[in-house]
Amino acid sequence: MGDQINRTLPPDPAGWEEIPLAHWWNLGRKLLRLLGIALITSAAIILVTLLYLKSRPLPPPPIGITTQLVDREGDVLDQLDAGEHRDLVHLGKLPRSLVNATLAAEDQHFFEHRGFSLRGIFRATLVNLKEGRVAQGASTITQQLARNLYLTHDRTWSRKWKEAILTTQLELHFTKPSILEMYLNKIYYGHGAYGVERASHLYFHKPAQSLTLAESAMLAGIPRGPGYYSPLSNPVRAKKRQELILDRMVSTGAITRQQATQAKQASLTYGPPPQPTPARAPWFRDYVIHSAIKEYGLSESQVRSGGLKIFTTLDSRRQHAAEKAFARYIPRGMEGALVSMDPKTGAILAMVGGSDYHQSQFNRVFAHRQPGSTFKPLLYLAALEQGYTPLTRFNSQPTAFQFNGETYAPTNYHNHYFHRPITMLEAIAASDNIYAVHTLLETDAQQTTSLGRRMGIQSPLQAVPSLALGTSPVQPMEMAKVYATLANSGVQNAPYGIDHIIDAEGRTIGRHIHRATPIIPKAESFVMTQLLKKVFEPGGTAHSVQRMIARPVFGKTGSTEWDSWLSGYTPELETTLWLGYDRGKRIPAGTSRITHSLWGSYMKEALAHTPVTHFSPPKGVTSAIVDPMTGSLASSACPQREKVWFLQGSEPTQLCSAHTPSGSSREKIHSLWERIKKWWNG
Repeated sequence: MGDQINRTLPPDPAGWEEIPLAHWWNLGRKLLRLLGIALITSAAIILVTLLYLKSRPLPPPPIGITTQLVDREGDVLDQLDAGEHRDLVHLGKLPRSLVNATLAAEDQHFFEHRGFSLRGIFRATLVNLKEGRVAQGASTITQQLARNLYLTHDRTWSRKWKEAILTTQLELHFTKPSILEMYLNKIYYGHGAYGVERASHLYFHKPAQSLTLAESAMLAGIPRGPGYYSPLSNPVRAKKRQELILDRMVSTGAITRQQATQAKQASLTYGPPPQPTPARAPWFRDYVIHSAIKEYGLSESQVRSGGLKIFTTLDSRRQHAAEKAFARYIPRGMEGALVSMDPKTGAILAMVGGSDYHQSQFNRVFAHRQPGSTFKPLLYLAALEQGYTPLTRFNSQPTAFQFNGETYAPTNYHNHYFHRPITMLEAIAASDNIYAVHTLLETDAQQTTSLGRRMGIQSPLQAVPSLALGTSPVQPMEMAKVYATLANSGVQNAPYGIDHIIDAEGRTIGRHIHRATPIIPKAESFVMTQLLKKVFEPGGTAHSVQRMIARPVFGKTGSTEWDSWLSGYTPELETTLWLGYDRGKRIPAGTSRITHSLWGSYMKEALAHTPVTHFSPPKGVTSAIVDPMTGSLASSACPQREKVWFLQGSEPTQLCSAHTPSGSSREKIHSLWERIKKWWNG
């Protein structure tokens, strides 16, 4: 048993062998070699990682810059953004006091580190341990920029890892001044203001380059907590933050103690947060955005937050006149659409797409509605092309037409008929439906649909008898194109709302190219224009408008059970107006009077500063003094004498033989009585 106990005892220390020093030396060398390999491997990994990150392009920094829309005079019409109100400013234009205040507030060692501040991390750790809570962050300006540019604010390890990678990439791809400039243009300053330029205007109503030291320190303190440190919401807390930043600027040597004291004592005046103003011409704005995307190939983000300046065609004075007329005349619940353009260029000068943009953003300028009799000029143009004249006659009486084996029996408005043959002149003035269907069936409906497509109507047109009465739905914009073509002597200019676009660097990236397309001969356009003048004369369907506008106007009214229209023009301005309801509700009696009053009110104001001009007769037309009752050249005995324009060669050549001097007095009395009845029924 003793032997067993002895075997369990440790050997005699005296018998231990001393490990040679060389052994320790060799072991140390091995450890150093392993450490060196580890360091070299780590350095290689870091180098490869940095090279990889350097080779990987960063996504374009998505700093949205406010896009401006300006009217034809260069005045700001509206400002677009993607939810962030921002104006871009270059670092070189900012005061040094603002840059230094920002560095003092957010990252004192910004120009010394490579994206991460070990000193800041250590300091924040000590403060947080002392406070027992997260009292101080250690994010550098580069880290904040990476987070604000590309990431959410979720507190997850995955987000922190992405932030570290993006921070490193930002430092590899951009210079320090570039990073600082992006930060100052991106960061949020509260009350909807992104970027220091917009913040400067918000709080101090001045550009950032004009900020004082006191103002700079106040602004620099806000991003840490835009709601917490806003001088508008929490002036006492904001003041303490400003003073802290001024003290830090002293400690970094950016300013002297005396400068800090003066800045602390400086009185700062703040304006109230700007109230949102109602958008001007909101339907036109939406149309311009759509045009910039569709016609100029820009993305929606480019348009809304690309810092563009879009020069539009809008005439703000005329736009205001249109909106004022809508507010004055349209009854509650009714909708409308107005588009007004320069027929010589196609430039859209005013656009209203409804009664209340906040209730409905749908632009009814592009709604499909039955045009009613406003379609008839296309029908009569097709007839003129086929040899008809302003004196061509058809009976105005209840008529049942046969078409493709079926009966079509239209009626006139209020069942009013002349009960005699009438001319195209009379039919246009009175908007006679029977005459219109006669004309369509005699001239072939396909001729009218073909002309409609040439004139700019892309909506489907059905070649049926009711086409003469405007039953095929079209857009108000399409009818505006038709009438603007007539106003421009048969030459069409495509409607447009954008003149040109410049980018944030001042480069022109798009410009409207003017293209004029002859559609119908000038002679036919002129004759039709003279016919459309009858609509506004006594007995015409829009005679009340002429009392509002002290100049000749030309156009056509139209009405259906659901729609009321007026399309008309002068040589300088074309305007199409539609009134009705959105959901198939019939318009009440008297809506046409509202339409005429609204159109006339707008045109009166829109043309107030425009000299009166006239359409000049082109080659290929001739005039004659005729008796409209007989269609012959008027004699001295004719009770009615009227100057009528014709396509050359289609004018009457025979002198009226129906009237003699002896019967002229009775006929004059009869004619006067007929005109009185027409005026009374008008």
